[in-house]
Formats: sequence, structure tokens, C-alpha cells
Amino acid sequence: MTTNRFRTSRGTCILLLGFISVAARQLPAQSPQSPPDPVLTQRPAEPAAKTASVIAPEGRIHLDVTVTDAAGKPVTGLEPWDFKLLDENQPRKILSFRSYDGVLVKPEPPVEVSLLIDTANLPFQQVAYVRSEIRRFLVENGGHLSQPVSLFLLTDTGLRVQPQPSLDGNALLAVLDRVKANVQTITSAASGDGMVERFQLSIRGLTHIAEYEEKRPGKKLLIWIGPGWPLLNSTIFQFTEKDQRRYFDSIVQLSTKLREGRMVLYSVAPADVTSPGTYNFVYQNFLKGVRTAHQADTGNLALKVLSVETGGRILGPDNNLTGQIESCIAEANAFYTISFNPPPAERADEYHDLKVRLSNPALTARTSSGYYNQPAN
Repeated sequence: MTTNRFRTSRGTCILLLGFISVAARQLPAQSPQSPPDPVLTQRPAEPAAKTASVIAPEGRIHLDVTVTDAAGKPVTGLEPWDFKLLDENQPRKILSFRSYDGVLVKPEPPVEVSLLIDTANLPFQQVAYVRSEIRRFLVENGGHLSQPVSLFLLTDTGLRVQPQPSLDGNALLAVLDRVKANVQTITSAASGDGMVERFQLSIRGLTHIAEYEEKRPGKKLLIWIGPGWPLLNSTIFQFTEKDQRRYFDSIVQLSTKLREGRMVLYSVAPADVTSPGTYNFVYQNFLKGVRTAHQADTGNLALKVLSVETGGRILGPDNNLTGQIESCIAEANAFYTISFNPPPAERADEYHDLKVRLSNPALTARTSSGYYNQPAN
């Protein structure tokens, strides 16, 4: 009986993922005692970014590329000929090139940073620590932030957001102080039903953010603070072909929205003193691009997998959460933007693996690891 109940929950989760573009817009209603959620508001379009150099007309697909040295520090000053783009291991012509160093050439609009506090998946004991670390980050340098910052909160009642980003860390403290009162936990979070609920809630929240950011110009960093949502790959959660088709559709949709919205996802996490052995490397089994519905799995939607696929990073778990956040933001303004035209697609949702090679093998390039190509018509 227990197994059947978990299978039913799995089917419900998959069904909702199949219609995720609709569900993501429907934030859960708050109880009368709760303050109303802030509303995602449309912001006016910003001027086009200034270019360091453009070598040809723009291509259809744009990639933001972060280059780091062996110590993990951003590298600036590279030229177009230092880059080689491989699409399915075939060289692809780079049509445009822009270089930003954050000093002489700054991205416009400025790169925005969103700090998402994931109380739906964080152990309750860690929430106070996370708040204190974010507070420490906000008040450093007298509260003068280098990038516009927004605070997001994911609870078991849905996603709450701060509509407008701010450079004033002291002003953001008032938003942060409301996190404690809104903390809630999902009942039986460790059970099969709780795992399904947290998975579904997390993916819906991320999709909501991606849909909104897709319409706005500029590069964005989404720093997701928490261990991530459960992977429903246990033997008690079984797939059908129809289930896998729905998962595949969700993977294609979310991957495309994150890339077109120029969102880089970072996974940061505090040390889990209550369960130090819970962190593992299962996500590495899902880093390969999903080419067919038969390959689709919930693990392909894991936080760490999406972080790698968007060109972000995985930091922690450790006890210096402020340092993790600062490490992410340190590379916000030092990057390159290239564009290219994909080849004609033979079918819908045709996956293409992407790699950026550099002339200096001691350097590392991070960008979107792939895209889904579509027929021209």
C-alpha cells in the first residue's frame, strides 16, 4: 500500500510538470493572517548593452561566457580569436563578440543578483544562520552593494519576491527581517509524499522566475541558498513513457527559458550540522544532455545540474555562506558574450551539446552547456 501511494504522488507531480508554464503563474493564496505577497512587476526596458567589439551581425543564439584561471578568478582582456565554439563537436562561426571587465566596459543594464532563501528545503535549524549570513553580506561596505540585489523567499506556501532590486543593503534588511515570520515547513518532508511536494514546489518557483526574467534584458545571477530539492529517482517512484514525455517537455522548456533569459544559476549551501552525510554527488549522473524523452528523469531538473548547465557553480556546503555569495558576485561583471547561428534542425527539441574552447588551456570557460534547436517553421 505504501508503494502505491508514492506512485500516485509521483503521477500527480509529473502531471503538474507537464503544464508547468501555466502552474508557475499561480502562486498559492496566503492565509488571512499572512501579509500579501509582493507582485512581480514589469520593469521598463533598459538601453542595449555597450559593446567592446562586434565582429559581425548578431547571431540567433547568445551565450554569456565566464572565463576563470586556475585559482578560479575571472579573466578579462581576451580577444575573439581566443575562443572556439563547438556545437555537437563541430566548429561554429562566432558572429558577434563582446567583452566586459566591469571597469572600462560595464554591462548595461547592470547585472542583477537575486538571493533566493529556500526555506522549503532548508532544515529549520539552518534558517536563522542563513538570515544572519545574508545580513552580514548586506551590511558590508556600509550597505553599499556592488550589484542590484533582490531577495526571494521560497516557502511551502509558494514564492515571495521583492519586486525591485536595490543597491542599498541597509534597505534590504527590512525585507530580510520578514523572512523569520514567514518560515513554514512541509508536513512529513522526509516521506515520499513530502519529497514529491517539495520537488514540485521548487520547480514551479524556479520556472516562475525564469518566465519573468526571460522578458527582461541583461544578464542575471540567481543564487539559490539551500541544499536543493529532492531527486525522485528512488525505485518507489516509477516512470511510464507518458511520464517521461512530460518530464522531457519540462526539461526543454526550463532549459530554454533560463538560456534566453540570460540567467546563471548558483547553488550555495550552509553546512548541515544535523545531517552531515546527506550531501552527495548523485547529480553528476544527470549532467549529460537529455536528447530524448526516454532519457528524461527528475534528476535532470536538480538544482546542481541546472547550475552547471547554465554556466554557474556549486559552492558549499560550508560555514562561510557570506563568502560563497561574494564569490558568485565577484564574477558578475567580468564575462564575454558571443553569438552564433544554429544549423537547421531536423526535428523539434533537437538537443545540441555546446563547448567553448580557449587558446590558453590553463583557462576554463563556463557557459550554457547545450540548447534545444527547433525547425525554422
